[in-house]
Amino acid sequence: MLPTDNRLRRREDFATAVRRGRRAARRHLVVHLRSGATDPHAPGESAPPSRAGFVVSKAVGGAVVRNKVKRRLRHLMREQVDRLPPGSLVVVRALPGAGDADHAQLAQDLDAALRRLLGGGAR
Repeated sequence: MLPTDNRLRRREDFATAVRRGRRAARRHLVVHLRSGATDPHAPGESAPPSRAGFVVSKAVGGAVVRNKVKRRLRHLMREQVDRLPPGSLVVVRALPGAGDADHAQLAQDLDAALRRLLGGGAR
């Protein structure tokens, strides 16, 4: 499970990540990343945690399928959140094929998208 401090909850934060962040699309996912804009070396301030949110629409499937996809994505993101710069906002949007994808396919798509957004991979 993704820790509470690393969860994206407010509508404004989702909008900021989607509208002002960079985007990487894969077969089952679209990942939006808004890098942290705060200075981690500013006196008296601690670096805010990176936060992630998930968008799984009805196009993915029924309620059971959507919740399964969200659980898988939260679990996968828990392993990836340490790679993100402090203060980053990440929105992972599941595409309609995500409901039929297995855990390994979702993991591969999420890893490839984050690697591209963080500058470690080509298109």
